[in-house]
Amino acid sequence: MSEITPKLTVVGAGPGDVELITLKAIKAIEAANVILYDALINEELLKYASADAELIFVGKRKGCYAFQQEQINELIVAKAKEKGHVVRLKGGDPFIFGRGAEEIDYVRGFGLETFVVPGITSAIAVPAYQGIPLTKRGSSESFWVITATTKNHSLSTDVPLAAKSTATVVILMGMHKLAEIVEIFKSEGKQDTPMAIIQNGTRADENVGIGTVNTIEAIVAEKQLASPAIIVIGDVVENRVELSSVSEEVNKLV
Repeated sequence: MSEITPKLTVVGAGPGDVELITLKAIKAIEAANVILYDALINEELLKYASADAELIFVGKRKGCYAFQQEQINELIVAKAKEKGHVVRLKGGDPFIFGRGAEEIDYVRGFGLETFVVPGITSAIAVPAYQGIPLTKRGSSESFWVITATTKNHSLSTDVPLAAKSTATVVILMGMHKLAEIVEIFKSEGKQDTPMAIIQNGTRADENVGIGTVNTIEAIVAEKQLASPAIIVIGDVVENRVELSSVSEEVNKLV
């Protein structure tokens, strides 16, 4: 029997649309002996897994944890030593608020070979599907991407700094802190700044609310918007372009 080579490939699954997966990511999924997958991935991607692959859900949602992060780290090591190639399948890009680097740092201490396959981050793709470019000449020269919640569960101190800038601001994991975010932007005199909230972005059940800093909370209540959602604040929201269905148009070409 050949000796098992324990290794980890951290794979970005993209923002939700199953077709927004890279070829390299599919090859990694196909080659995996074990796949540990998160709550935000499109589970249709698991159809690319080998029939012999072990599939383990380790997803985390606010207030609901299948595994704690420390347990996930230990599980990666245990499964890699038992079966070989572990794929850690994460929503979006694993190095953008995905804790991919933390997992790689941990397992390298146990002698695992480590690889990463970047994914399309929801911070860019989700607004794009709604015709919102994060930069546009005359409207925005830069953008911030911020996680709303820090390790100690408080609002990131980068949010007040971003509110002072002229940049487009994209906030991830921020719905439970929406009232705080709105108040910060109002305190900077930006109550009329365009704002979008996009729930389940790029998926069939996508839900969108467009308004301003001053009106967005009422729109959220009206449209029953909730996590997982992306918050976009800036003039580019008002300048969004009209798009046809991306999937339908692309499918006509193949």
